Amino acid sequence: MGDSKDEREKFQEELIGLDPHDPETQAFADHLDKMKRQRPGYTVEGYLEGVQDFADSANRTTGHQRLVAVIVVGLILLGVILTIWFALSDILAIIF
Repeated sequence: MGDSKDEREKFQEELIGLDPHDPETQAFADHLDKMKRQRPGYTVEGYLEGVQDFADSANRTTGHQRLVAVIVVGLILLGVILTIWFALSDILAIIF
């Protein structure tokens, strides 16, 4: 991890003229950090960070965007449940 000085100076060019203590500026700096962060998507940690980013974004939205996020999560869970159901039924069919 970098020290706090590196983290503060990381986005100096993008944040010139903005108050560093303003909540909107801090949110913008966090957004820039997420956009420029490179993490491996093929590891469990990278995949879970991507899911965490999606969950955080879905929790901040309202209206139609939140409904779409809920539908996407519901479809993913439905797929997982169906896959487990079919796998268990195949296993039981082979055993008995």
